[in-house]
Amino acid sequence: MTTLPVYQWRLAPDGLATRRQLRSLGLRPGGQDVVARVERPRRRRGPLVAYLYRIDLARPVRPMTAPRAAALVKANAARRWCPSCRRDAGYVIPASLGMCTPCAYPDEQRVA
Repeated sequence: MTTLPVYQWRLAPDGLATRRQLRSLGLRPGGQDVVARVERPRRRRGPLVAYLYRIDLARPVRPMTAPRAAALVKANAARRWCPSCRRDAGYVIPASLGMCTPCAYPDEQRVA
């Protein structure tokens, strides 16, 4: 097992990029392994870590097709429906509640 080279924040060599940087260039890692990592020190906790990929091995982002776009719209719409009252909440229901706000806090809604 080989260890990854570690660079300090903003001191990574040219030709390497994080996933977000690749995405802004219209690229994706494309199955390649992580080449290095960047660490940003923090005062009270461990450092923030970002993994780096080679830009020359990155592949273009796959285009959005009509079936994929339709599936995405359907999935996002499903996140808005309350399983308790079976209505469209008008917002994405928080996973912590699992239902819309009026169903989660019925007593507070009556008072207001």
